[in-house]
Parts: sequence; C-alpha cells; structure tokens
Amino acid sequence: MSTNTNPEITTDITLDQQVALKVAVNRLAREFAGTFNRETIERFLNTSYDQFAGNATLVNFLPLLAERFARQRLQAVAKVEGHGDNGKSVVLFLCIHNAGRSQMALGFFNHYAGDNAVAWSGGSEPGDEVNAAAVAAMAERGIDIAQEFPKPWTDEIVQAADVVVTMGCGDACPYFPGKRYEDWELADPAGKDVADVRPIRDEIERRVLALLEELNVPATRR
Repeated sequence: MSTNTNPEITTDITLDQQVALKVAVNRLAREFAGTFNRETIERFLNTSYDQFAGNATLVNFLPLLAERFARQRLQAVAKVEGHGDNGKSVVLFLCIHNAGRSQMALGFFNHYAGDNAVAWSGGSEPGDEVNAAAVAAMAERGIDIAQEFPKPWTDEIVQAADVVVTMGCGDACPYFPGKRYEDWELADPAGKDVADVRPIRDEIERRVLALLEELNVPATRR
C-alpha cells in the first residue's frame, strides 16, 4: 500500500487502518502465541486485507474483516499442521457468492452446534454483501447473519475441513482427494424476495440438522 511501509500490502491504506491492523496483529499474536510467530501472523493478516481491499463497500470495515478472515485461516493452518486439532468436527459451506445459501447454512450450524463443532463458509466468486432477503429470512428464525461477509475459500481452509458442503459452485469448488464432500442442490436466493427464500432456508435447516446428527454433534435447540 502506498502509505504503508510494509511491502507485502499493495493497496492504499489510511493511517487509521494502519493503526487498526497493528492492533489486530497484536491481538492475533496473543491468541496464537506458541503456534505462529509474528511474521507469519502479519503475512496472513496482510494477504487477508488484500482479499477485501478492492471492495469499496467494505472500506470502513477492512481491518476488522481482515482480522476475522486471518484468524480463520490461522486456525485452519494450525489444524492442518497438527497444532490446533481439538477433536471438534469442522464443516465448510461453499457456494458461488457466499452471500446466501452458504451463509444461511453457517448461521444454522452455529446456532444448533454452538461450541460443539466449527463451521466456516466461502465462495468461488465472493459477492459484495450478504443477500438481504437471506438476512431477513434468518432473522425470522432468530438468527443474525447480518454481520457476516462474503469471503473466498483458501486451500488451508478446505484442507482443515472434515466435511465440505458445496451448493451450486460446480467445478469452481475446490477438490482435495480423500476429503468428504456433499453437494446440496438448492435454489439460489439471489434476486428472490423473503417469501421465496423461506423454503430454501427451511431446507437448509433440515440438511444442517441431519448433518449434525451424522457427525454425532449434539444439536442445541434454542
């Protein structure tokens, strides 16, 4: 970035964002102390920042989004390398834009699994924001996905997942031999109103609950 002394960052960044990223590095360094050194954490944070830097609608939240995404990637690498495997099942939900189906699936999974399992989501072509109709439909069920954001998948995240659930991304979805994959054929919520999204939402909930049962993860009814 032109205003940053770190050569790994390649897009413009404000002074406030530099400060926020430095705070994020310090926070992540404490969280992953003994697992990753500061240089590794900075590299993951910087590349995560660049994943979102081209999206003008996210400018004010870039450091926060970068930190959240970097944390997820670091957790994934730790699991792959045998440093952070706590025995919990990890499920990755993938669709095209990571704006509707995969976000609703993530919302239901976190809602029912709680701390008993881990779920992530991603898209082959991440959109600009989470589908408003999907947000509204999930809010009807008392689940808030408004704070989520479309993000890409990365190799380390896919490798760390025990189950990869794909939803319409076809050949664009990543494939690693030996990993468990499920393909859920679901209508795309894009362009639909809340009434049309509700049946999609309900089918996703049914499939998430079935998956939790298969994984022997207790589903907490809230």
